[in-house]
Amino acid sequence: MRSLDDAEHLMATQFLTTYLTFRGEAADALHFYAQVFGGQPEIMRHGDMGAEGADADLVMHGQLDAPSGIRLMAADLPSFMEGATGGAGGVSLCLHGDDAEALRGYFNALSDGGEVRFPLEKQAWGDEYGELVDRFGIQWGANIGAS
Repeated sequence: MRSLDDAEHLMATQFLTTYLTFRGEAADALHFYAQVFGGQPEIMRHGDMGAEGADADLVMHGQLDAPSGIRLMAADLPSFMEGATGGAGGVSLCLHGDDAEALRGYFNALSDGGEVRFPLEKQAWGDEYGELVDRFGIQWGANIGAS
């Protein structure tokens, strides 16, 4: 028999959100993704929190909530911080679902200024799948489920 704490835990909502890091391109990236997915980026800069100097104009936290439910968060790493940015570090994002028109549109829009590594086309497993690297170095996949 489960305890009340277990039941409350099972009913809790949990999310995993993509958080991308850049070196001075976070605002540009969020505006680009807003053109692709819709929505209006919200951007807080390091200077808004009192930082001065070269890092003041960098994005401390940016967020895009698209009408489809896609959420992207992004930040610029300040000069004193080390870390992977863009598509570095072996991370890629994958859009997937059965709305073929929307997913093809996202794939095509994300490829603008980027590099398509695998065209979006039917695969042996029956779905359409493709991969690209966008203009900011972020790796994307798109998988359209077979109907």
